[in-house]
Amino acid sequence: MNHAGPWRRPAARTLLVHCGWLAPPLGPLALTVLATGGRIPAGTRITLAALFASFAAVTAAGLITWSRTRYRFTADAFVLHSGVFSRQRRTIPLDRVRNVDLTATPLHRLLGLVVLRAATTASGGEHGGITLNAVTVREAHRLRAALLARPDDRAVAGDAVLSRLDWRWLRYAPLTFWVFGGVGIAVGTAYRILDGAGIDPWRARYVQDAFGALGAHTPWLAVPVLLVAVTALGSLGAVVVYAENWWGYNAAWTDADTLTVRRGLLTTRAVALERGRLHGVLLREPLLLRAAGGASVTAVAGGLGDREEAHARGALLPPAPRTEAARVVAGALRAPAPPWDSVALTPHPRAALRRRRTRGLLCAVLPATVVFLALGLLVTPVFLHAAWVHALLATAVTELLARDAYRSLGHALHGRHLLVRSGTFSRDTLALERSEIVAWTFSTSPSGRRAGLLTLTAAVAAGRHAYRVRDMAAADAVPLATATRPGILEEFLDHHAPTIPPVRRPRS
Repeated sequence: MNHAGPWRRPAARTLLVHCGWLAPPLGPLALTVLATGGRIPAGTRITLAALFASFAAVTAAGLITWSRTRYRFTADAFVLHSGVFSRQRRTIPLDRVRNVDLTATPLHRLLGLVVLRAATTASGGEHGGITLNAVTVREAHRLRAALLARPDDRAVAGDAVLSRLDWRWLRYAPLTFWVFGGVGIAVGTAYRILDGAGIDPWRARYVQDAFGALGAHTPWLAVPVLLVAVTALGSLGAVVVYAENWWGYNAAWTDADTLTVRRGLLTTRAVALERGRLHGVLLREPLLLRAAGGASVTAVAGGLGDREEAHARGALLPPAPRTEAARVVAGALRAPAPPWDSVALTPHPRAALRRRRTRGLLCAVLPATVVFLALGLLVTPVFLHAAWVHALLATAVTELLARDAYRSLGHALHGRHLLVRSGTFSRDTLALERSEIVAWTFSTSPSGRRAGLLTLTAAVAAGRHAYRVRDMAAADAVPLATATRPGILEEFLDHHAPTIPPVRRPRS
């Protein structure tokens, strides 16, 4: 290859990153020493010896790996040599790089290092990537610029900023899963650490005193107090997590074809998305966040990993006002306004409402009501009153949620995008590039067939990899698919359409 650059290696300071592996096992050992009054039991000494022996072995392996890793650029590719027992040489064409992610933990930042991950796609459509752990900050920015460079790149005057962090958005932090889920995760993690260190937290005096004080009150008072305490603790934790994740948040077009999102306080992250790999956006409105007028935005882009990774690495906006979310959506799509503001979504048949109502009654109302009735007959008549109270309240809530879920359903075509909306606990509005759809899946169930409903799934090599138009009229599915992405179904329909029985629509 011509115009090849010099061979380079990751920073030698990479070896010091291994010191961070000592913290998790040393923490429980330190708690054990404190719990025993400073004495180190024989078992703890053996654990410490094994720990440091393992650390020495891992560090030695890291030194060998570092010495056998090198990389360089050629005129149109990135070449990486790595491996100890099995040597690998990878040559990645630059035009296959989808995005670049720079991540730095607190230890990496202390050492002035960054972990670089570049997502790629192989010629057969198979996803892959390269990881350099770790390089200096200056080298990471040089690599990112080179990996995302294109011969026709055009520089722009300054950054086209989409959004910056506004600390007033912290009010949306408690309106997320972390209010209750975060408390449960924190308590469970603390219990496992203490239990692993041989400490029984239930025997601690302050724990026994707290439960004794709580048990001294009637359940009608103790339960609300506990809920208020958990909510307050969870809200505080949610605010802390929000601040740590989105500290210094900035989303901007850093050049004509690269959308870069920077964020993070302790662990910093900078994700650069190539414009040609940005295939759409997803506006998310969880129920509580939507009630407060908030929303978040996620990119639908190739090479972001599995569903969980795609959600974390593709985040374009934290929970924020919906007007700000609409502005970010328009900026990411390079449009004057979100596409769903210019076209009315096609509503789905009323049968979709009946399906949601029936599911709620069968899954949420009926099981608990039957349990209460059984307890009322076997234990005490008090549960009989609980049964009818639950049935009334749960039925009313189910009806409200079913109607909200039905009103959220809709789809439309607008320019180069397929627009889809669905959900109630998390109402998601998708704008997906029609040209990126590679396959269609038609799915239904016996009850769906009787109701004349069908779910149409678009397969794409980005984001979740599958996006559904839920419970649409079966007769409209094929016309929508062929209009959205011509060329996929036509041959099949020409040969097999006579064998497909027509679907009768139910009366509204």
